[in-house]
Amino acid sequence: MDSNESNRNRKLSRRSFLKALSLTAAGLVALPGAAYGYARYTEPKWLEVMEYTLSFARLPQQMDGIKIVQFSDLHLGFNFDTKDLSELVGLIHRIQPDIVCFTGDLVDDAVGPDGDAYTRVLSELRPPLGKYAVLGNHDYKDARQVGALLKNAAFELLTNKMVRIQHQGSSFVMAGVDDQWKGNPDIDKALARVQPEDFVLLLSHCPDFADIAVQHPVDFQLSGHSHGGQVRLPFYGHVVTPKFGKKYVLGHYVLGGGKLQLYVNRGIGVSTHPVRFLCRPELTVFTLRKG
Repeated sequence: MDSNESNRNRKLSRRSFLKALSLTAAGLVALPGAAYGYARYTEPKWLEVMEYTLSFARLPQQMDGIKIVQFSDLHLGFNFDTKDLSELVGLIHRIQPDIVCFTGDLVDDAVGPDGDAYTRVLSELRPPLGKYAVLGNHDYKDARQVGALLKNAAFELLTNKMVRIQHQGSSFVMAGVDDQWKGNPDIDKALARVQPEDFVLLLSHCPDFADIAVQHPVDFQLSGHSHGGQVRLPFYGHVVTPKFGKKYVLGHYVLGGGKLQLYVNRGIGVSTHPVRFLCRPELTVFTLRKG
């Protein structure tokens, strides 16, 4: 692929993305009834819990074994409601994580009349070392209210900001950047108080931000946004992904010769079309090890 073609691909507009996803959905409709029914009514609600044990040389020994749950892309208000959210929170409770991270797109369009109910349910999450969040591109349709909702639910909203998590006499840095598509990410501001010895976990809604993060003192990046493509075809993979979710689409990546590990969550909800095919919604559980 030459550089001009690569640039054209990176500059795929939102309109082109929505058109491509519409064509994909139309193709699913043309499938036999059972296949479309599965993609429309079964897989979008068939949550998969993915568990990973990841090792980091710079992780403090006192943090060895710490458990983090990541969830992303709820798209509340579009085929995901308060009842669904309550079931998700109950599942996270049973996992008993030390930390909970949310990587953006809380709502699909706007907070709406159910905002108080969303706040009440999310407030039930009480991990001992805190819960942290960043905004996604869909949240920017109602960014002020989404930010207020997360804060009222006791999430630390990390918009170009960092906090230091203390545990057993040691600490590491949890940082976050603004959305790469609709916001103004400033990683220098987010990491302004990082010390050379710090282990740094970065939240970024858009996974392709990892190409910037790898140039900074970041050890682990958690992202969402891509939905894993939402529709994946056998022997082909994802059909289309959004802007800033094209290079890193789903799962675990290692960048910079091992300097940065990236994980891209497939998301919980759906967007644009209420279908998933060979791309189940995901809740991710990480156990971090020193090593």
